[in-house]
Amino acid sequence: MEINNPNPSKMDRKFIERNRRIQMKALYSKLNSLVPHHSSREAISLPDQLDEATNYIKRLKANLERMKEMKDGLRGLEETGNTSRSYGSKSPQIQIQEIGSSLAIALNTGFNSQFIFNETIRIVHEERAEVVNANFSVVDDDTVFHTIHLKTGEPSTAARISQRLNKFVHDADASNKY
Repeated sequence: MEINNPNPSKMDRKFIERNRRIQMKALYSKLNSLVPHHSSREAISLPDQLDEATNYIKRLKANLERMKEMKDGLRGLEETGNTSRSYGSKSPQIQIQEIGSSLAIALNTGFNSQFIFNETIRIVHEERAEVVNANFSVVDDDTVFHTIHLKTGEPSTAARISQRLNKFVHDADASNKY
């Protein structure tokens, strides 16, 4: 028995639109799952979810640009052989990159300045940050390049660690020059 449908194209459009809405809802849900949330259990409206995702992507892009600049700066130090020495040892240099609740620390020291690395780790432990990875490379006779990756948990902890490390390295550099 054939059912007479007075307007089959209207039914097709409804079906197509319903599928489109279901697909868009799934895509929004997937996008929202990729954005880190700050322990908020409340339902967030769709425009707010999109704003949050947009801001997150912008922050990631800015962090990527800063990390590229940091990488280029570190390569520049290696290529030019920058060895600003004082009394036979390299002045310490530090660059700290905040990536969400993590920190990436690049520390250049002289070969005989192991205490700077040790003090850096001590400060990190005092602030209760977790060292995820730490390594070093000896670049030449008097340059050691350290990289340290931390998980801080809170942005305020990351800022505090950055401030303390910058002050410590600056003070170590000033005392090395005199």
